[in-house]
Amino acid sequence: MGFGKMDVFIDIVRMKRGTDSEGFKKDTEEILASVRAYREGRHGSEKWANRAAFSSATDLFRFRVIPGLEVTTDMAVLCGESRFQISSVEDVKGRGMYLEVLAEEVKASGKG
Repeated sequence: MGFGKMDVFIDIVRMKRGTDSEGFKKDTEEILASVRAYREGRHGSEKWANRAAFSSATDLFRFRVIPGLEVTTDMAVLCGESRFQISSVEDVKGRGMYLEVLAEEVKASGKG
């Protein structure tokens, strides 16, 4: 996979719980990495049909491994105006070069 196919920019984020200046609990979003990625939406291919049996993922993201960062299902992906909750992370071909992340788009409640 070359840079030509990795044509979207994503942020990998994690929710961080803390307190504000008045002592109230406050959740903030911490950006762990900003990288180029390949994005593939869910469609009717045979690959997606096989994935559908095991996951409610709406998108696939593929990007280079980030040294010093272990991407987990506790994290989320921000892509444009959309937010995706990570449902699985896999090392592509076990080589330690690329990660493949299946994620489900999070829709804001009340918006139609």
